[in-house]
Amino acid sequence: MTVLALVELADGRPSEPSRQALTIAAAFGSPVHTVTIVPLDAIEGFAPDAWAAILERATKATGASAVVAAGTERGNEVMARLAARMGLPLASNCTAAWPGSPVEVTRLRWGGSLVEEARLHSPFPLLTVAPHTVAAAAVDAVEVDVRALAAQLEPRDLAVHASAHTASAGGGVSLGEAKVIVSGGRGVGSKEGFAIIEELASLLGAAVGCSRAVTSAGWRPHSDQVGQTGTKVAPEVYIACGISGATQHMAGLKGAKRILAINSDPQAPLMLNADYTVTGDLKEIVPAISAEIRGRR
Repeated sequence: MTVLALVELADGRPSEPSRQALTIAAAFGSPVHTVTIVPLDAIEGFAPDAWAAILERATKATGASAVVAAGTERGNEVMARLAARMGLPLASNCTAAWPGSPVEVTRLRWGGSLVEEARLHSPFPLLTVAPHTVAAAAVDAVEVDVRALAAQLEPRDLAVHASAHTASAGGGVSLGEAKVIVSGGRGVGSKEGFAIIEELASLLGAAVGCSRAVTSAGWRPHSDQVGQTGTKVAPEVYIACGISGATQHMAGLKGAKRILAINSDPQAPLMLNADYTVTGDLKEIVPAISAEIRGRR
């Protein structure tokens, strides 16, 4: 059974969520063919309809019987448009899948607060894999020549596209790939209060994150938000400063290996779910950690 997988790149290599999706794709059979989202002269910026059209043509060219992608913002958007083009259902944010008729899947719902066991009744399974819920394994894959397929695009496929890409203000490590993240919540107090968060992140070579309350207040850009409506992360260490730990925020932390929470409220949900906790004023604790790190260098 031939399988097609949509692959996104990070620093010129398949992203970790895409590698995880490839692992699920391989469970459906072989060979696994890949369509990689790369810059093309025929496509200005990211154009989800164009990549959905390329995927649809690739299924015919390869004889694929299923399509799998990472459940990222781009992956879910392209696959949703592919499902609409093909008139088929899409099982999104899966954590496991068992080929058959029907396909049985386990998937996350409600931002990860609910796990659903479902059956996908479809002659042509379309799935996305929830990021950082599957261990990536090495998969031999055959690259599809997307340039040849892009030459067949129609004007309507290019109607929606990203006209520009703006790098985050920090210009440092991206949240999705960061091994260490220092994140601040409402308890930081203000936009200016994030100076101590940024200092600690700089000392650790970490990315800066935040909660939705912070972006809603205009203290940080949405690109820094961790959670259900932000970025889902999988760092080795997640340092949460002044974050209560609402369900929506915790949904973005399921892949974190270790969580250190700093909060004045020892009963805050995140404090109760963290591996390590420090109870107290983050405006005193965070600078003290930074001072200790500088003193040991």
